[in-house]
Amino acid sequence: MKKAVLTIRDLHVKADKKEIIRGLNLTVKQGEIHALMGPNGSGKSTLSYAILGHPRYTVTSGDILLDGKSLLGMETDKRAQAGLFLGFQHPSEIPGVTLSNFLRISLSNLRKRTGEKQLSVPEFRNELTKKMKELSIDGSFSERSLNDGFSGGEKKRSEILQLAVLQPRIAILDEPDSGLDIDALKSVAKNIRELSGPNLGLLMITHYERILSYVQPDRIHVMLQGRIVKSGGKELARLLELKGYEWIRKEAGL
Repeated sequence: MKKAVLTIRDLHVKADKKEIIRGLNLTVKQGEIHALMGPNGSGKSTLSYAILGHPRYTVTSGDILLDGKSLLGMETDKRAQAGLFLGFQHPSEIPGVTLSNFLRISLSNLRKRTGEKQLSVPEFRNELTKKMKELSIDGSFSERSLNDGFSGGEKKRSEILQLAVLQPRIAILDEPDSGLDIDALKSVAKNIRELSGPNLGLLMITHYERILSYVQPDRIHVMLQGRIVKSGGKELARLLELKGYEWIRKEAGL
């Protein structure tokens, strides 16, 4: 099967009449891990929401394509059905809806739209149990209300479990290390590394080099003032940790 490719071409995005993304270009292929870094206000989260079609964010020019097909004008659920996934920086809490039921309904709807075989309840339970064991997640976790009363680390692991069950082709993880202590960070990074492979293209948004030392991305991109101004390998993240962003601002003439 042909590998999925997410392509962003000269993208410009506004929110509340303010331009935030200003001519951004990026390509993420299935099987690759990309990290997007940059200071607060550079537009990283805006990019993630624009890719998935959040109504607050308006694409004024440029394009977002998956396998060469424009996603502009497609509803968010259609983009998810096409193989996209977004892990939120601050996942919503939904009391009364168990993580297990949420995942079962989500997977059922996804398979219904794509024409894949539906899983019976026992089949889904077996699949969920298998995924949780692979990710070293306690079985009782799935019977808790979705993110309700979860710690920061539990919310992130909840999203990683969703990623494992729904199996998108391209996933965007918005600050999966946000609010985590070192043990939770190592655990989440381990799960991300275990899920990465030839069937998943990953764009991971982060401020810090620490999680990248565990996940080992293929490419690192630096975003300033709404566009990517520098790309490189693992050494770029180490330089940012040591020197900050000012040298890149000067290099880019910003």
